[in-house]
Amino acid sequence: MAAKSDGAAVSVEDDNTPGSLSEPGNPATGRPRGKPYTLLDCCWVLCALLVFFSDGATDLWLAADYYLRGDYWWFGLTLVFVVVPSAVVQVLSFRWFVYDYSDLSCGDGAASGGGGGGTGAKAAADDACGAAAAGDYTLSTKDSGGSAAVGDAANATPVGASSAPPATAGIKGTPRSCCTVCMWVFQTVLHVLQLGQVWRYIHALYLGAQSRWHGDGPRRHFHWRLMFESADITMLRLLEAFLKSAPQLVLQLSIMIHGNIVLPLQGLSASASLVSLAWMIASYQKVLRDSRDDKLPMSYKAVITQMLWHFFTIGARTVAFALFASVFQLYFGIFIVSHWCVMTFWIIQGETDFCMSKWEEIIYNMVVGIIYIFCWFNVKEGPSRLRMTVYYSVTLAENVALTAAWYTYRGPHTSDSYALVVVCLVACSFALGTFFMLVYYCWLHPDGPVLGSQWGGCVDDGGVSAGGVAGVIDACLTPSQGSQTDMVITSPPRTLPRTKDTGEPVPGERDKDRDRDSCLPIFQVRPSPSSSPALLHRTSSSSRALDGPVIRIDLPRKRYPAWDAHFIDRRLRKTILLLETTSAASPRIQYRSSMMGSKEVLEYETTV
Repeated sequence: MAAKSDGAAVSVEDDNTPGSLSEPGNPATGRPRGKPYTLLDCCWVLCALLVFFSDGATDLWLAADYYLRGDYWWFGLTLVFVVVPSAVVQVLSFRWFVYDYSDLSCGDGAASGGGGGGTGAKAAADDACGAAAAGDYTLSTKDSGGSAAVGDAANATPVGASSAPPATAGIKGTPRSCCTVCMWVFQTVLHVLQLGQVWRYIHALYLGAQSRWHGDGPRRHFHWRLMFESADITMLRLLEAFLKSAPQLVLQLSIMIHGNIVLPLQGLSASASLVSLAWMIASYQKVLRDSRDDKLPMSYKAVITQMLWHFFTIGARTVAFALFASVFQLYFGIFIVSHWCVMTFWIIQGETDFCMSKWEEIIYNMVVGIIYIFCWFNVKEGPSRLRMTVYYSVTLAENVALTAAWYTYRGPHTSDSYALVVVCLVACSFALGTFFMLVYYCWLHPDGPVLGSQWGGCVDDGGVSAGGVAGVIDACLTPSQGSQTDMVITSPPRTLPRTKDTGEPVPGERDKDRDRDSCLPIFQVRPSPSSSPALLHRTSSSSRALDGPVIRIDLPRKRYPAWDAHFIDRRLRKTILLLETTSAASPRIQYRSSMMGSKEVLEYETTV
């Protein structure tokens, strides 16, 4: 299985824990259990659906109102900012469905015992499915040209869909073909009607309910699928928000200021667009943190506070844009293009690492440059206080300049009292946004008050993350350093706060931790797991028995705030879900460490 198109490879093998590390009474899987799907999670998804429908419905309603009033120019612009971004997102969503559904069909065939071994001429997904189904445990990859050994996954007890008794291909062939055709027609109609995101939200609700109602084995499988679906939804909705909601908000505010009158539908549409923008930024950050086991999850209080932060800062920004655009239409276009170019160049200079290729990374940076027109969006690992301070200083200066230019050159029909109220509105909105930003970072940040002394501090006494040694190193180093060592991921993605170590500490170690005033750079050499059983003993009891398959990815792990490769590369997703259905133990994911020694590099070369 190739991790990316330029030849990086993945090894999938069965990893049995040495007997010395196993303890009586520990389960065979030894995997951390994900946070149960709660009623609050369900309500959050339902509210997201409400935001989605309110944003789209108010825009269409307003466009129809413009048409009935005879304002064909405003009708055309309003409709363009609804249809074009939605079509772009639907095409991307349907493209993902085409790949995922073919994988899902292949996974079902593997579970039922049908299918044959993959060949080198097929895609990596077909190779994996055929190998798992027919008992051929060699995955040949078309992209990398290599092969990877797969462990005895067939001897494991299947979970989820694979728990059904096997059937012959002749009996199930016709119903499966009918279901496939129906699903393709159903998804095509949904995406033509611009309802692809609605289906994904409903599917996420279904997966969440299944992960709560099923037992331990199927729960892991449904939880993986839920995290993948949530990641897809947030990426699609974030793209749609800044391609549709943000321009729509500026357009409607400009129309209101230019006409010196506010229609109820205009205010409703602008409010829905603003809420959609703030909602999606906060939701994106929550899902991103939930997907990474090296980061603590965000509470809903933190998400709401972050949403208020972006609500007021984006509100002030868009009002300043609308004020300036109502007087200087041409100069406003020049300003937007210039700001986008500067921000995109700044992001590219930061050397982000989100995508799998250079050109994809440049396109991603250009899209983030559009986001930077309206609000802050962290795209680089490490402390962001300096970069955030620079960004908001520039934003404040631009808001003041744009508002002052409008106040000076406004039309004669605008009274001084009205102009003063609008200027105060921009200033107060930006101040409120800054206030909620400080509240979030001082009291509600998942890693603690990052503006205080705990930024980059040490882990508490006896505190070890569910990720084991990687969590300890991450807690004792700065964020930019610690994230390099988080190479092992257990499944499903952790959504609970870090648990305390239940194992017995090494004698004298607790006293050393208490006497330690600051974190010294002692983690300079990454010890081999086979040569340091005492270090591995400090991991949580849920990760001691590491039976089952290990997916070793020949790539360094991307650092936060980037998504992990197994969330971006859909072939890796397929491998994870396939192993979930063919093994009683949940697979673990191991990335190549940048701190490996020459011996470990040789092991990777011989394995992959």
